[in-house]
Amino acid sequence: MIAPETVAAVKERTNIVALIGENTRLQKRGRSHVGLCPFHKEKTPSFHVNAERGFFHCFGCGVAGTAVDYLMKLEGLDFPEAVRSLAERCGVVVEENRTPVERAAAERRRREIDDLYALNELAAAYFESALERHPLGGHARAELAKRGLDGAEAAPALAAFRVGYAPFGWDGLAAHLRKEGGSVSAAEQLGLLVPRKRGPGHYDRFRHRLMFAVVDLRGRVVAFSGRLLADPSADECRALGLAPNVPPPVANPAEAPAPAAKYINSPESPIYAKGHTVFGLYQARQAIRERGRAVLVEGNFDVLALHARGLCEVVAPLGTAFTVEQARLIKRYTPTVVLMFDGDAAGRKATVAARQPLAAAGLMGKVAVMPAGKDPDDVARTLGVQAVERAVGAARGLLDHLIDAALRGEGFSGSSLSEKQQRIRAVADLLSSENDPELRSMAKAYADRLSAELVIDGKAPASLGELERLIERSLSPAGPGRAEASGRVAGAAGERTGGLAGPASRSAPRVAEIGLRVLGVLLDQPELCDDPDIGEALTDLDGDVALGVAALREMWDSKRRIEPAELLDLLPSTIHPFAVGRLAAPAWDAIAEAKTELLENAAKLRRRAWSREKAHLVDELSRAGAVGDQAAEDDLLRELLRRSRSKLGRRT
Repeated sequence: MIAPETVAAVKERTNIVALIGENTRLQKRGRSHVGLCPFHKEKTPSFHVNAERGFFHCFGCGVAGTAVDYLMKLEGLDFPEAVRSLAERCGVVVEENRTPVERAAAERRRREIDDLYALNELAAAYFESALERHPLGGHARAELAKRGLDGAEAAPALAAFRVGYAPFGWDGLAAHLRKEGGSVSAAEQLGLLVPRKRGPGHYDRFRHRLMFAVVDLRGRVVAFSGRLLADPSADECRALGLAPNVPPPVANPAEAPAPAAKYINSPESPIYAKGHTVFGLYQARQAIRERGRAVLVEGNFDVLALHARGLCEVVAPLGTAFTVEQARLIKRYTPTVVLMFDGDAAGRKATVAARQPLAAAGLMGKVAVMPAGKDPDDVARTLGVQAVERAVGAARGLLDHLIDAALRGEGFSGSSLSEKQQRIRAVADLLSSENDPELRSMAKAYADRLSAELVIDGKAPASLGELERLIERSLSPAGPGRAEASGRVAGAAGERTGGLAGPASRSAPRVAEIGLRVLGVLLDQPELCDDPDIGEALTDLDGDVALGVAALREMWDSKRRIEPAELLDLLPSTIHPFAVGRLAAPAWDAIAEAKTELLENAAKLRRRAWSREKAHLVDELSRAGAVGDQAAEDDLLRELLRRSRSKLGRRT
């Protein structure tokens, strides 16, 4: 665990304006710097960076935090990784709360992990060089040319994805690693080398394949994926002194070895977990933020081909079913994923399977449909990337797509009654499993339109009646997920009103607004906490604003500075949005003007408080007069006069 003092030193020494300015053009405006938000697409700058407090906030998408938070979101790092990265930039030695033995073990483990990354980097450079220089590298280049990826416009994408060639033969990489002093055991751990079944030594896992490097969200090579190439001719092999790749004859054809897999991928290792890695996410992350979506395809070549043609928000699961962990990685950069799987049965199956991880990660899913039997790479090559972009632009909601596939898809009209009923029940199950009430309502309306169309066409009216009953049952108040969803909606509504909705008096929002103005001045100029005129002016604050002011004054008294992240932890959640905005973009630059603003608003609160008190006393006086209680009337009149003089005599 990194010591809190180290984290504080990193935040203090990091120039957050310089850090963010590396990716976003910032301009000075008052006490803040302003630019276009790097985390969502916008035309008018709403992203504020406050150098004094080391804090940023976007008024458009709501993202906010310190330099550590910025790096975590920008590069997809976890907290320790972001702190260490910033520590390297500003020269802070990272101290961790560990015993000497624990620190030594951690350092040893860190060196081992660093060695694995270095070895993968060595292999990636070897494959890249072989693509251009190896005598058989032309086979890999021919595969790229066949897909239209041999021109100058494709070169940046090939470099970004570290595309290379794994040479034909058994030990080209093994010999190179030995020459460069690489550890054979570490290479075996990474899956680059495989121990021989007979005798000592190792052989290359990847042989005569077009290679793609798999990188993590920090740009480090963690694994490889290799695509099979056509075997070189016997003459090519003889010229290089290599044995042709000819399978030995077998008497029984059933005993013939299975053909080599089209793709082979690195096995999992200490630095690579396939279900936790998204192919192309590092290269696509900026485009995903700018476009507000990620496009998920099936294959490596789909990703490479579309990036090379300018559609750069494309990623892939990399040889595994789409997982919740992969969905959560994408969620760091966008709330929307467009599924664009191949136009075949496997692609349709993958689309259905993707619904669960998308929902678990809180992602909105859409579906872009490919022509039958085609993948995105095929479409981009034959019809142009514009055809792929049109398909992405026309993508429909995942739930609507699945309903449509069930009721309009292949073979519905010609299927048996029992098959139709099975599809109808599947639609009802889709709706009943959807917890978002708004999405359920829209999907129900779409299903109703489809059922009406099918009835008009005279198609299986009995089964469609069952469809309507099942849909109604799934959307009943007692239906699955209904109560939970309703509770979330009510909670969200409360958050949007800032906790001011409900039976409070009509003036409550106005009072709360005035109180926030007072809090805002103190956030802008916390030095006013020391001003003797301020203490009395704050006595009429109440509710969450009063709690917020108390937390701010306590922090100022103890530290003589404001730590935004720490302060936000102490503030009531209802005033978080307001406080975040003022911490990043103060409204008052001059302390004298800020004090005037605070006192004026404090006076307004005082007058409103006195109006309520006076109304209460007058009401009590009226009741005393009604019952003829002269003594009570006299007491109330004296109290009313005393309080009036007291209020009038107070400084405003």
